[in-house]
Amino acid sequence: MAVYLLMRIEPKVEDRAAQPYLGFKGVVTMQAIATIADRLPELFDWLAERGIEPAGAPFFKYDVIAMGDRLEIEVGVPVAVRVPGDGDVSAGVLPAGRYAVVSHVGHPDELMDVTGALLGWAVEQGLAWDVVEEPDGEHWGCRLEVYRTNPAEEPDLAKWETDLVFRLKG
Repeated sequence: MAVYLLMRIEPKVEDRAAQPYLGFKGVVTMQAIATIADRLPELFDWLAERGIEPAGAPFFKYDVIAMGDRLEIEVGVPVAVRVPGDGDVSAGVLPAGRYAVVSHVGHPDELMDVTGALLGWAVEQGLAWDVVEEPDGEHWGCRLEVYRTNPAEEPDLAKWETDLVFRLKG
């Protein structure tokens, strides 16, 4: 049995439009992801102070992955229209394109296994990722973990809903 069948929902490929967002960037280790993740409340406060409504769930965007060394990562929130960043808050656009998507319900600690299964599924399907190998790590065109559960409403991490959304080449 293929590993991806162990996931609760089978991956799918979907076309996505470009999506503006605001977020914080950081360079962290796997062990220190919380230092950037913990800035999400600050980002929501920044949006609220300016009357900007989120246009979707918050996400982690992995720009460069050098496992065992460092991650260049962003925590972000989609917005309806592009607005400029300010200070530490940067503005960006998630690129349009074809994406492999899988939804997971469970503890965030399980996401590494789900990610491995998604990567394996793509190989079995003959799909190629929008990623370039460089000496400093994998540079991804767009690789997201979208957190659809509000921790204030659902404190049980085993019930959290997360989408993995990885852009495909071409």
